[in-house]
Amino acid sequence: MVKFALFVRLEAKPGKEKDVESFLLSGLPLVQAEPATTAWFGIRLGPSTFGIFDAFPDEAGRQAHLSGKVAAALMEKAGELFAKPPSIDKVDVLAAKLPG
Repeated sequence: MVKFALFVRLEAKPGKEKDVESFLLSGLPLVQAEPATTAWFGIRLGPSTFGIFDAFPDEAGRQAHLSGKVAAALMEKAGELFAKPPSIDKVDVLAAKLPG
Protein backbone atom coordinates (compact mmCIF):
# COMPACT_ATOMS: atom_id res chain seq x y z
CA MET A 1 0.00 0.00 0.00
CA VAL A 2 1.30 3.43 -0.88
CA LYS A 3 0.94 6.07 1.80
CA PHE A 4 3.45 8.74 0.81
CA ALA A 5 3.70 10.74 -2.40
CA LEU A 6 5.14 13.77 -4.12
CA PHE A 7 3.37 16.23 -6.37
CA VAL A 8 5.73 18.37 -8.42
CA ARG A 9 4.37 21.26 -10.47
CA LEU A 10 6.47 22.47 -13.39
CA GLU A 11 5.91 25.60 -15.48
CA ALA A 12 7.76 25.49 -18.80
CA LYS A 13 9.54 28.57 -20.11
CA PRO A 14 7.92 29.91 -23.29
CA GLY A 15 9.05 27.73 -26.20
CA LYS A 16 10.37 24.97 -23.92
CA GLU A 17 7.17 22.91 -23.70
CA LYS A 18 8.42 20.12 -25.98
CA ASP A 19 11.70 20.01 -24.06
CA VAL A 20 9.84 19.58 -20.76
CA GLU A 21 7.75 16.83 -22.32
CA SER A 22 10.92 15.07 -23.51
CA PHE A 23 12.50 15.52 -20.08
CA LEU A 24 9.53 13.81 -18.41
CA LEU A 25 9.60 10.95 -20.91
CA SER A 26 13.31 10.46 -20.23
CA GLY A 27 12.63 10.14 -16.50
CA LEU A 28 10.67 6.89 -16.79
CA PRO A 29 13.66 4.55 -17.21
CA LEU A 30 15.35 6.20 -14.22
CA VAL A 31 12.44 5.64 -11.86
CA GLN A 32 11.93 2.09 -13.08
CA ALA A 33 15.26 1.35 -11.38
CA GLU A 34 13.97 2.67 -8.03
CA PRO A 35 12.46 -0.25 -6.10
CA ALA A 36 10.61 1.97 -3.61
CA THR A 37 8.91 4.11 -6.27
CA THR A 38 5.61 2.25 -6.52
CA ALA A 39 3.96 4.60 -9.01
CA TRP A 40 5.31 7.46 -11.11
CA PHE A 41 3.48 9.70 -13.56
CA GLY A 42 4.76 12.50 -15.77
CA ILE A 43 1.69 14.60 -16.56
CA ARG A 44 0.59 17.64 -18.54
CA LEU A 45 -1.84 19.96 -16.75
CA GLY A 46 -2.10 22.64 -19.44
CA PRO A 47 -0.30 24.10 -22.45
CA SER A 48 2.83 24.99 -20.47
CA THR A 49 2.11 23.39 -17.09
CA PHE A 50 3.42 19.93 -16.31
CA GLY A 51 3.78 17.79 -13.26
CA ILE A 52 5.11 14.65 -11.67
CA PHE A 53 3.13 12.52 -9.26
CA ASP A 54 4.85 9.60 -7.61
CA ALA A 55 3.96 7.34 -4.70
CA PHE A 56 5.88 5.29 -2.16
CA PRO A 57 5.13 2.74 0.56
CA ASP A 58 7.08 4.65 3.21
CA GLU A 59 8.98 7.84 3.97
CA ALA A 60 12.31 6.12 3.32
CA GLY A 61 11.24 5.41 -0.26
CA ARG A 62 10.15 8.99 -0.77
CA GLN A 63 13.46 10.28 0.59
CA ALA A 64 15.42 7.85 -1.60
CA HIS A 65 13.57 9.20 -4.64
CA LEU A 66 14.27 12.81 -3.63
CA SER A 67 17.95 11.87 -3.50
CA GLY A 68 17.83 9.94 -6.78
CA LYS A 69 18.67 10.56 -10.43
CA VAL A 70 15.36 12.08 -11.50
CA ALA A 71 15.47 14.69 -8.73
CA ALA A 72 19.08 15.51 -9.60
CA ALA A 73 18.23 15.88 -13.29
CA LEU A 74 15.22 18.04 -12.42
CA MET A 75 17.34 20.47 -10.45
CA GLU A 76 20.08 20.44 -13.09
CA LYS A 77 17.62 21.39 -15.86
CA ALA A 78 15.47 23.78 -13.79
CA GLY A 79 17.10 27.01 -14.99
CA GLU A 80 17.03 25.94 -18.61
CA LEU A 81 13.48 24.52 -18.84
CA PHE A 82 11.28 26.12 -16.19
CA ALA A 83 9.88 29.62 -15.78
CA LYS A 84 10.16 29.27 -11.99
CA PRO A 85 11.66 26.68 -9.65
CA PRO A 86 9.74 23.40 -9.46
CA SER A 87 7.15 23.31 -6.68
CA ILE A 88 7.65 20.04 -4.76
CA ASP A 89 4.93 19.09 -2.28
CA LYS A 90 5.05 16.09 0.02
CA VAL A 91 1.55 14.64 0.17
CA ASP A 92 -0.20 11.77 1.92
CA VAL A 93 -2.10 9.16 -0.08
CA LEU A 94 -5.51 8.56 1.46
CA ALA A 95 -6.73 5.93 -1.01
CA ALA A 96 -5.23 4.21 -4.04
CA LYS A 97 -5.94 1.54 -6.63
CA LEU A 98 -2.83 0.03 -8.16
CA PRO A 99 -2.28 -3.08 -10.27
CA GLY A 100 -1.89 -6.17 -8.12
